[in-house]
Amino acid sequence: MTPLGVTLIDHPLVQHKLTIMRMKDTSTKNFRQLLREIALLIGYEATRDLELASLEIETPLQTMHSPMIAGKKLVFAPILRAGMGLLEGMLDLVPSARVAHIGLYRDPATLEPVEYYFKAPEDLCDRLTIVLDPMLATANSAVAAVQRLKQRGAENLRLVCLLAAPEGLARFYAAHPDVRVYCAAIDEKLNDHGYIVPGLGDAGDRIYGTK
Repeated sequence: MTPLGVTLIDHPLVQHKLTIMRMKDTSTKNFRQLLREIALLIGYEATRDLELASLEIETPLQTMHSPMIAGKKLVFAPILRAGMGLLEGMLDLVPSARVAHIGLYRDPATLEPVEYYFKAPEDLCDRLTIVLDPMLATANSAVAAVQRLKQRGAENLRLVCLLAAPEGLARFYAAHPDVRVYCAAIDEKLNDHGYIVPGLGDAGDRIYGTK
């Protein structure tokens, strides 16, 4: 059963692409391309309930009222560096979105997040902000990123990831029960090194070919 507050994207195309990404011999090029494609599909679900307003337009035949997205443009907030792999697909879907950057790395000894960079639009309180991170493992980085965005005024937040661990979901919702999570799969567990099992390895290394 999917945990409360989580939207599991089980579309056949998402699951097919995810299976290929899990394979250890999938190339960097293919991994990166598949992540971009999945990001667009998950983003479609994560933006399904955007508010619409009616706008009067002229078609080649007549004037009509037609729906347009209301309010200010979205903000995508990738957690560096792996979150950048999801950003391109999300921007394919919403090319006019603003982008915030959150630089965090996981201390290998404590597994706690360390911030080294933060840059975001000033008016986050008026925008839907979608945090991007492929792996919700310990959730320490996601918890810290959402907290940082809230400190800057963000009130309407969502989290998009590729894989989640049960431990990560529990930790995230203990800290941010108001933030909905969208993901393609909830895997079995975390191993002793804080990696999702069976998972797909280190997403950042596989996106950028650094290992």
